[in-house]
Amino acid sequence: MVPVEPRSEGVQLKVVIDILTPKQCMMFQVLHAELLERGHQVLMTTRRYREVDEIIEKRGIEATAVGRHGGKSLKRKLLESVNRIAGLVPVYEDFNPDLVVSFSSPEAARASFGLGIPHLCISDSPHAEAVMKLTIPLSETLMTPWMIPKEAWTGYGIKPESIVRYNALDPWAWLKDFEPDRGILEELGIDQGKPVITIRSAEIFAAYLLKMNMGESAIKRLLQGLIELEQDVQIVVIPRYLEQASALKGSYDGDVIVPEKAVDGPSLLHFSDLFIGAGGTMSAEAAILGVPTISCYPGKPTLVELFLIEQGLNERETNLESLVKRASELLVDPKSQREAQEGKARLLVKVFEDPVKVIADEIERRGQRIAT
Repeated sequence: MVPVEPRSEGVQLKVVIDILTPKQCMMFQVLHAELLERGHQVLMTTRRYREVDEIIEKRGIEATAVGRHGGKSLKRKLLESVNRIAGLVPVYEDFNPDLVVSFSSPEAARASFGLGIPHLCISDSPHAEAVMKLTIPLSETLMTPWMIPKEAWTGYGIKPESIVRYNALDPWAWLKDFEPDRGILEELGIDQGKPVITIRSAEIFAAYLLKMNMGESAIKRLLQGLIELEQDVQIVVIPRYLEQASALKGSYDGDVIVPEKAVDGPSLLHFSDLFIGAGGTMSAEAAILGVPTISCYPGKPTLVELFLIEQGLNERETNLESLVKRASELLVDPKSQREAQEGKARLLVKVFEDPVKVIADEIERRGQRIAT
């Protein structure tokens, strides 16, 4: 880490933060509060996207919506991105920010670059090649978890000295002070007397997954196998898109809980006995919370996923029959499994630093350069 220089008194920065995903809602809400506490002005922007819209409303986040999600079509993604860039330009001109911050937002990176505004990129996903190619070369600084080597990023056109790493996984930003909300049990109709399996469907519309066969048939086969387990379990599926929710509700009404709207993910995970995901943010959240976790991501495992596997906080299984069998084994004595996982998680987070404070320090370091 680069040592933090003392902040110049009286230097107030104007910062734009762009929110694109549910994860970013949680991370950037904390960053927003941190920057306000330090005396800076912050404008939050976002785009129309079902899950994000619902989480923003649920968490009381104030953000200016510009553009919308492009869906699964590459052409539609391109057109919506072009429209969003055009929409961000007047927003940036009106606010006149010193810095734009995003979690690899192509539109934020392009608009800020075009207007000569420094862009600070945050990312833990070097595997998302399309998005990285559109953001990393246009970013003056990249901030990323320490366990991702700089070599994973430099191929995208950024110099090693422009990469700042923090000793934490991203979900620690919103989980370090986490208190579960028991209201999630009533909201979803969960009976604490039965084991709970939570499943997060894959991000099938992401550009780096569009060519993979990740249709709804795979998750339906998985659900059928879990429904037929000897254990009397409750299954909660968190879909990403309305199409997924409708298909699952129509096929498993009564056997599977499919929330109508975005839910408090960390609280749901806290009350879960097993999490099955695709190696994304919820997998990392579950691992940090000490929830037994199985990743069924069909592609090459991500660097974060590999790290969690090495720490014994995630298992990887892409064969359907083996996955169902392993789920059954983990539910034989869920209490003991949970205690063991929580012990490993405590050891991991014990050495974590607060990523939001590191990011805020870097923003202020940039501000000092602007002031001088």
